[in-house]
Amino acid sequence: MRLAPLAIALCFAGFSAAAFANAADIESLLKVRDPGALAKAQAFVETNEANARAWVLLARAQLQKGEADEAVESAEQAVELAPNDAQAQLWLGNSLGVRIGQVNMLRKMGMAPDLRDAFEAAVRLDGNLLDARSALIGFYLQAPRAMGGGVEKAQAQQREVAKRNPVRGHLEEAAIQRVHFEDNAAAMRAIDAAMAAAPALPAEDIDTRVSLGRNLVGLERYADARTYYLAWAAAQPRQAAPHYQLGRLAAISGQFLDEGSAGLKRYLDGGLARGENDPDDTIAWWRLGQIQAKQGDKATARTSFQTALRLDPRNAEAKKDLEAL
Repeated sequence: MRLAPLAIALCFAGFSAAAFANAADIESLLKVRDPGALAKAQAFVETNEANARAWVLLARAQLQKGEADEAVESAEQAVELAPNDAQAQLWLGNSLGVRIGQVNMLRKMGMAPDLRDAFEAAVRLDGNLLDARSALIGFYLQAPRAMGGGVEKAQAQQREVAKRNPVRGHLEEAAIQRVHFEDNAAAMRAIDAAMAAAPALPAEDIDTRVSLGRNLVGLERYADARTYYLAWAAAQPRQAAPHYQLGRLAAISGQFLDEGSAGLKRYLDGGLARGENDPDDTIAWWRLGQIQAKQGDKATARTSFQTALRLDPRNAEAKKDLEAL
């Protein structure tokens, strides 16, 4: 599947208006996690093998299908074709990030520099790629200095994020305080600042909204998280994310179980606007099973876990919870 290196100038040669339309169609399918995105992306690559964007789309589709190895290869091909393409570098980093979580420690150490280099290149090429900056913050906090880590580097990225998205900047500050300094009080102050700034978030910035809620849950501020998710669902009733997050909150906290169950069922019923980063149905069924188990309804929980595993037999958490019933 690998191609010989080509000149960057050739990457878009002959890339017709029809091809651009196909790319836009695939992009739309990816944003709503349409299962047909992978087949279309594969077909698109076959007719546009010299185009980096086609390979990026394929890598994204492969990640959505859980094919991390294949996604890394596709993203590497995109970078080979267009090393100065920020999106190619971003998705190489994303693909390596998923894959690195699936391998042993020795392989993690071998892959980590490539992951770091990809995200650093993405930021160097496009300073507004906040996903790449956030990924670097996580890397710098976790990696030893010998591998390029360090809290000072994380803080520098946090400041750049804050310039572009104050809410997200506060959330990154909370992560630094919690992970590196182990200062939950400072982390909570940063979360409070994020909540105060949240009304200014654009309606389409779903990822930052999700991150804010997950931070509240991570700090065990469950009542605040519930209030936040309910307000979000009321303000954007067609968005899927707050309904899923209500379910996740209930499954983790053991509280608000009826609301959490209703949120997940609403999420699974369809008809809501899902984004590229919203969980697959297998995850929603797993969380629903957790809630049902906490409610004492083992028979229904068993069915939910089995449904999760039927959708994705690799769902180790659902398998573990099913065996524990």
